Amino acid sequence: MPIKNRLADMKEEITGWRRHLHAHPELMFDVHQTAAFVAERLREFGVDDITTGIGRTGVVATIKGKTDTAGRVIGLRADMDALPIIEATGLDYASTVPGKMHACGHDGHTAMLLGAAKYLAETRNFDGTAVLIFQPAEEGGAGGREMCEDGMMDRWNIQEVYGMHNAPGLPVGQFAIRPGALLASSDEFEIMVTGKGGHAAAPHDAIDTTLVASQIVVSLHSIVSRNVDPIKRVVLTVGTFETDSVASNIIAHTARLCGTVRTLDPEYRALAEARVRRVAEDIASAYGATAQVIWTPGYPATINSEAETQYAAEAALAVSGAVDDAVDPIMPSEDFAYMLEERPGAYIFLGNGDTAQCHHPAYNFDDEAIPAGSSWYAEMVERRMPAR
Repeated sequence: MPIKNRLADMKEEITGWRRHLHAHPELMFDVHQTAAFVAERLREFGVDDITTGIGRTGVVATIKGKTDTAGRVIGLRADMDALPIIEATGLDYASTVPGKMHACGHDGHTAMLLGAAKYLAETRNFDGTAVLIFQPAEEGGAGGREMCEDGMMDRWNIQEVYGMHNAPGLPVGQFAIRPGALLASSDEFEIMVTGKGGHAAAPHDAIDTTLVASQIVVSLHSIVSRNVDPIKRVVLTVGTFETDSVASNIIAHTARLCGTVRTLDPEYRALAEARVRRVAEDIASAYGATAQVIWTPGYPATINSEAETQYAAEAALAVSGAVDDAVDPIMPSEDFAYMLEERPGAYIFLGNGDTAQCHHPAYNFDDEAIPAGSSWYAEMVERRMPAR
């Protein structure tokens, strides 16, 4: 079955919802207006139940099929939050909130899941319960983890969970997925190096913290090149380098480095932390300085279950006729990973065409992708819980 006719007919309505959300972006957990908009639409559709405040500001709704003889429950997730970016699209529905913008397409994800919800509530051509998950704080707030910690999976007896993200560079309406790791974990580190400040004319009386920290930066990059299997993927980036020196003739007393490590394999995630600590502390010690490492775990890798990936790919093929089921993994991170740690499921990419990349001030979700995205959500429910 290709794109569902009803959802093709609803395209302009869903586009209207998407553009409303685009014009009124909210950040992190502060998505009160967005959540209220979602809940209001769901009530209009006649879904069976709506619960707000899950994971602080998330919304969970249920739609029961014509029967429920098998007790099946499938979860579908969309994220609602925007980014702290000044929009540069010039669109007539551009952000009305200074410094906030839907630069990652979450407005599109939310609108597409709303479209699927309306279709499923009208047709109910399945045997089981569809659970619709509208999540806050994907952009760094771990809203997915918060919803899971609120007991979402057990409370609604979710057995499988599926999510979607738009993909600039992939043709509009086409899909891409792979089993196993699809997106990377992302951890942050801070290294505070303490030496001995002094006069630039007398380096022998000081411990040059800038030199020590520079050696640490160079050596950190050897972790990837010399400790990681060359066919594996690990990315280490030092993003900031600050010292307490305020003049060219002062040797700094302290220096602060901050960066991230992204991996696809849990074993290398642990190895990277251990090596960052060892490299920083030992190099500092060799120069007579000290290094304190603060490691902050971020999102885990997004790892698709084997069988559920196949189900998602089959639904995508049915909807669009075009799916890459062995796409290369990428190194951004995604907090849908927390849901996949609790339940089998899969995350899939939906083409957004030749647009600016996500997190760019000129990015915009392509509304032409809406019928395919909404159809995929609905198709997952109808395929995994076929009407008896």
